[in-house]
Amino acid sequence: MTITSHLSELKRKHEALSEMVEAAQRSPGADDLSIVEMKKQKLRIKEEMARLQN
Repeated sequence: MTITSHLSELKRKHEALSEMVEAAQRSPGADDLSIVEMKKQKLRIKEEMARLQN
């Protein structure tokens, strides 16, 4: 896998997680712990993208 394709996949995962977090935050019965975990995963992906871009 090239760096470019890996970055594209990471961006896709980041976008999907963003949508999941937003949907969970709008849901009245959302589990706060799962939202926190999704946000942490999103941050890890963002950090990896930054590392690969440098």
